[in-house]
Amino acid sequence: MPEHKMTAGEAGPNDPRVKALRERVKEELAAQTAATGNASPDAIRAMIAETVATVNRATGFADEGGEAEIAQMLADDYVGLGPIERLIREGGHSEIMVNGGGVDRATGREGAVPVYVEDEGVLTPRPDVVFDDEDAAGQKRRIVERIASMNDIVVNDEMPILDASLYDGSRVHAVLYPVSDFGTTIDIRVFSKEKMTIDQLIRFGTLTPNMARTLKALVLARCNIIVSGGTGSGKTTMLNCLSEFFPANERIDTIEDTRELQLKQRHWNAYHSRRANGEGAGEITIRQLLQGSLRNRPDRIVVGECRGEETLEMLQAMQSGHDGSLTTLHANGPEEVVPRLVMMVRYGMELPVEIIETQIASALDLVVQQDRVGGGKRRITQIAMRHVGSRAGGSAGFFTPIVRWDRRAGAYFWGALPDWIDDLPYLGIASAEEVEAWRHSVQCCS
Repeated sequence: MPEHKMTAGEAGPNDPRVKALRERVKEELAAQTAATGNASPDAIRAMIAETVATVNRATGFADEGGEAEIAQMLADDYVGLGPIERLIREGGHSEIMVNGGGVDRATGREGAVPVYVEDEGVLTPRPDVVFDDEDAAGQKRRIVERIASMNDIVVNDEMPILDASLYDGSRVHAVLYPVSDFGTTIDIRVFSKEKMTIDQLIRFGTLTPNMARTLKALVLARCNIIVSGGTGSGKTTMLNCLSEFFPANERIDTIEDTRELQLKQRHWNAYHSRRANGEGAGEITIRQLLQGSLRNRPDRIVVGECRGEETLEMLQAMQSGHDGSLTTLHANGPEEVVPRLVMMVRYGMELPVEIIETQIASALDLVVQQDRVGGGKRRITQIAMRHVGSRAGGSAGFFTPIVRWDRRAGAYFWGALPDWIDDLPYLGIASAEEVEAWRHSVQCCS
């Protein structure tokens, strides 16, 4: 009885025919490398496709769709990210997570590898994404080493933690076995090719139209804003959306570890930090980029995240003609922002706490708190303004909420709108009629 032909969707890395093909490709690749030197990824993909087609013509083991899928799978193994590459091609995932499958310490073999994706804040297992059952540990390690090589970073048993990015800007964090007890783990924060808009966030329930109007007025009034929240709460997405409100004629500098911000302004310079290479040279820090940006005469500076010694430079920038600047911070609420900023400034310079707090009070105008709530939904839970003339003092009362989300009531509640909105007509940001309508809508809907 003739052997069943594999069709698209049936081919897997652990099918004996695929394993035999993998060995054939390995031999062909070794022969080609010996004859012509290292081949380009495109040349390797073409060679793999030809090898699979040649074997299929001779044996008829797969139909046309199955042949194409096997060629793609093997190419992903040799020049891509193995089984993970398929998830990246699918698109639409915000995060891809590869866990450890449990390693037999006697043999070094790893069990079935759990793979998850995050879509719209919800984690979903992907049992259809399968690693080589005989060499899952080696396959994952090669993927991590390939990503490290793309970034000119060394990762090995002595340096088993990798923070890097992919060709499209997606952020990667990986930890090698045995530091990761159950096997090498890989987490990819996928870079969205399409920028989210403030209107989309309104439709998703992240904020309301009145809140969007408030934030637009604050950005146009050149308030210095921190977007705070936990990991994966949507801070960078909010930063992107706030940048929609920047006037088109302003010069903007963005500074990030990995480029995620997608501004629409033409007068935009984007900078990103760089880790030291394998020889320990070539490091470019956020602090260095921020110091350079201050000499670049930007109207606004946007720092992807303040997490260390660059915080002092960011506060100084906000006080020295770069008002209207934005950044993000890991914090669970506005009341945590000042203590965390104090701590991070002291990473870089031993200043008295009182002086740092005075700098914060002078620099920072607003905190937008973003959190993940039920079902993975991301929502602004508070917009809080600094008291005029206040000194920080680490006090929870340093910021006054303009609007806050009540989880029990499932609704937003507004405090009194700040007096500065009456100045908006004089600043050319809104007409007197718009300000009055705004006041009315907030009073009606609080």
